[in-house]
Amino acid sequence: MSPVSPSLIADLIAALGAAHVLTGPDTARYRDEPTTHYPSNPGVVVRPGSTDEVAEVLRIAARHKAAVIPSAGRSGITGAIQTNGGLLLSVERMNRIREIRPDAKIAIVEAGVVLASLHDAAEAQGLYFPLWFGARGSAMIGGVLSTNAGGSNVLRYGSTRALCLGLEVVLADGRVLNLMSELHKDNSGYDLKQMFIGAEGTLGVITAAVMKLVPKPRAYATAMLAVRSLPDALVLLNRLQTATGGMIEAFEYMPDTYMHRLAQVRPDIRQPFAPIHPVNILVELGATRPDDATASADGSLPVTALLESTLAQMMDEGMVLDAEIAQSDAQRLALWKRRELASDIMQAVQPSIDTDICLPLDKIPAFLDRIHTRLTDLDSGARTVTVSHLGDGNLHFSVFPSHHDDAFHDTVVGAVEDEVAYFHGSFSAEHGVGLMKLNSMARRKSPVALDVMRAIKAALDPDNRMNPGKVIPKVAQT
Repeated sequence: MSPVSPSLIADLIAALGAAHVLTGPDTARYRDEPTTHYPSNPGVVVRPGSTDEVAEVLRIAARHKAAVIPSAGRSGITGAIQTNGGLLLSVERMNRIREIRPDAKIAIVEAGVVLASLHDAAEAQGLYFPLWFGARGSAMIGGVLSTNAGGSNVLRYGSTRALCLGLEVVLADGRVLNLMSELHKDNSGYDLKQMFIGAEGTLGVITAAVMKLVPKPRAYATAMLAVRSLPDALVLLNRLQTATGGMIEAFEYMPDTYMHRLAQVRPDIRQPFAPIHPVNILVELGATRPDDATASADGSLPVTALLESTLAQMMDEGMVLDAEIAQSDAQRLALWKRRELASDIMQAVQPSIDTDICLPLDKIPAFLDRIHTRLTDLDSGARTVTVSHLGDGNLHFSVFPSHHDDAFHDTVVGAVEDEVAYFHGSFSAEHGVGLMKLNSMARRKSPVALDVMRAIKAALDPDNRMNPGKVIPKVAQT
């Protein structure tokens, strides 16, 4: 790639204005993502305000043979926006919610819309955008699409990919690919939008999207539970799904390792049970039917009664050991606070080796047994902390080793990958690949799949200028 040159900067200023072309110290706030593991040094940061301006930036970059690194809310943790000297394209000014259509249950939004802003706009119409995770106050639509973000509600509503009907994308040469379908069915050839969701800006810049909305739950029933075992937790999950007709919004696993770490890092956060139990589950039901959400004469909600009756049966059977059920919105938020502090408590102790994996639900207990046995052989002093979107099989499994270097880091990650592969899982669930998982891609992704990915990349970005070095590992030299 060509370095950022005075002539490139001059052309960008002519297109966007000097206020939206940043260099030197003005790029400081664009240099890091939350983990600080991937320090970055963009040669120039541009902030286009429209799709036309994005297209012009990419045409200028093509003429100057400059690398382009798309950036949204910078809440990722995999190094996906890292660059040394490249052109970082921030979509932050493209923050308009173009339209909310309640009858069609869709939102037409630009890539720089912050997730929480879309939540608020949908709620004002009595609807809900059901992508929910801790960084919702900074993550932007372009970023969550580019990483196919997940979160706590995937069990009921699916990941970002499932929530997107249409996209607008600017390609490497500046052409605008209009895929802004509002349709739930369109069988007219390849579903091209799927190539760009999860591509982390390696194929083009997402500038706008048509996103699905759903009815906002009228009432929630939320509880923290101590469960006898992880297999019993899966029994509970299935019983609740059957009893509620699929009302489960979230089913989060916080084992004793997580709760002890929470107590250590945030002693101000009240623990739900004393002593701390080995298996703790945060479960939430969301009721959209009026009959389930209308309070009875004594003030109780049918959805809460449904949860309580299922829990009572499992307590009688000895599977559920204790329960704390939220009786107000403030109590519900307090229960969620424990879960949403996961990033803070994981990063509070370093060094750490973090993985983001997905397994078939019924294989999770066996995976945890096998990986802990293997880690004991690798490092008897290592400690682990797990937190999981258990309802969809996604585990954030972190290892805190007694010693650390790059080679040992890769050994541990390789061991986790081995066990994940044994159970036919995935080494990458919801955070994307970026730089962090390139070695995993090279080791674990099907060679045929990598060949197809490289062919698509070469067709759409023949000069390899769009977020180069991310997602797709280099071809091994023989």
